[in-house]
Amino acid sequence: MAKEKFTAGDFHILGIENISLIREFGRAGKKFLRSGKFSKPEIIEIFQQLADHPENYLSGDEDFRPLAILILEEKLKPKPKKKPRKISGEIHTLRDKPPYYKVFGREQIEEEAIIQMDTAMRLPITVSGALMPDAHVGYGLPIGGVLATKSNVVIPYAVGVDIACRMCMTVYNIPERQFKKEQEKFKKALIDNTIFGVGGETKDHHDTGLFDKKDWNETEVIRDLKNLAYRQHGTSGAGNHFVEWGILEVTSQDDLPELPKGKYIALLSHSGSRGFGAHIAETYSKIAREKIALPDIARHLAWLDLGSEEGMEYWIAMNLAGEYASGNHHVIHNKIAKALSLEPLKMIENHHNFAWKEKLQDGSPVIIHRKGATPAGTNNTGIIPGSMTQPGYIVRGKADKASLNSASHGAGRLLSRKKALKTITSSDLRAMTENAGIELIGGDVDEAPTVYKNIDRVLSYQKNLVEILAKFTPVIVRMAGREKWQR
Repeated sequence: MAKEKFTAGDFHILGIENISLIREFGRAGKKFLRSGKFSKPEIIEIFQQLADHPENYLSGDEDFRPLAILILEEKLKPKPKKKPRKISGEIHTLRDKPPYYKVFGREQIEEEAIIQMDTAMRLPITVSGALMPDAHVGYGLPIGGVLATKSNVVIPYAVGVDIACRMCMTVYNIPERQFKKEQEKFKKALIDNTIFGVGGETKDHHDTGLFDKKDWNETEVIRDLKNLAYRQHGTSGAGNHFVEWGILEVTSQDDLPELPKGKYIALLSHSGSRGFGAHIAETYSKIAREKIALPDIARHLAWLDLGSEEGMEYWIAMNLAGEYASGNHHVIHNKIAKALSLEPLKMIENHHNFAWKEKLQDGSPVIIHRKGATPAGTNNTGIIPGSMTQPGYIVRGKADKASLNSASHGAGRLLSRKKALKTITSSDLRAMTENAGIELIGGDVDEAPTVYKNIDRVLSYQKNLVEILAKFTPVIVRMAGREKWQR
């Protein structure tokens, strides 16, 4: 096998264009490769986080702090006028105006997210769309965007970088009084059986049957990432990913099979396909941009033809990432249940970063991209979380056509991570969690409760989209902290 090394192209994908920056990042990457601690895909994943959020790396690991300073200095320099972008691949123009699409909760959605959705609706391949009330700015399609395209194309960045990011809940028949009495035991099981953050890996593998699937040998890209996926199997990401204990209250006798009216203890997790999904997204989005030339405002919305080799490869990889993400959750839940000798009553789960082959009301086949949106077709059961101090809800879809059978995937951000880090202190976060009776393990101010919209208000815009079946109240919350990863 050829020796791994970094090229300028690797850094251009991350948005690092300056020659001196490329040189410094290249030296750092070479050093990390030599150490044997990280693989190239893992280093790129760390560099992506560093390039996007350098302010998070100004304290802590001395390997990353100098690079963070260089990134911030570069951002402060006056920007020269951009040269016209070199056009490659098929040239496509946008429609003059976006066709009508439904925006749920428009008054609480930032204008930039509306503009992003308008741009996606102007694509020549777009058939229909909708914007959920938790929407905020993302890459290409906004988070909370639902986009139906022609049935022969898929847009990698309309699926998202964290392919198959999803929710998973396991419900246990444990009295609330017993849980409160034995809270330290539940906390210990949570800490001992979860690993968080960029680069986080495990040596304690549990149920690895997923890796026997032939799909892992379908393409060169998947084969190259299989070892990374194996090492990260059963771990969680950084950012807004979490695993938490809480109280689930079912208010109706008939809403959820196996769960009569009453209170239960539940374990809720949120994460996706880790480095495997991220590199699939980056690889095929880059290929899409090489094949489809769009105006700068829409360049991240380049698509792949599902009849092409690259399109078929992406579709296989995306679906495998979905199974892998689900497997990650199952490993976490099973390990914690085993540690506590618990038998689950019910498991509920759903993707919210994915693309599905579906049909519109008139029977037209389409690809529906839900980037930060929950499937809400007839009898779809899903989970919409709030924040570390707000409740989350189990919901059942109502198959609303204007929403393309979709609902929000959470409360949605009010503040960017950068603004949160500037305006919220650690003592603020501590006061918020203590006042709410939440025990927080890890976490940082960029995920403080006040960076999120009010979940009940967000749900008030979705009465025609979902029916609320049960309410989940967090008690012990586990997230990644400022460190690169946590055991």
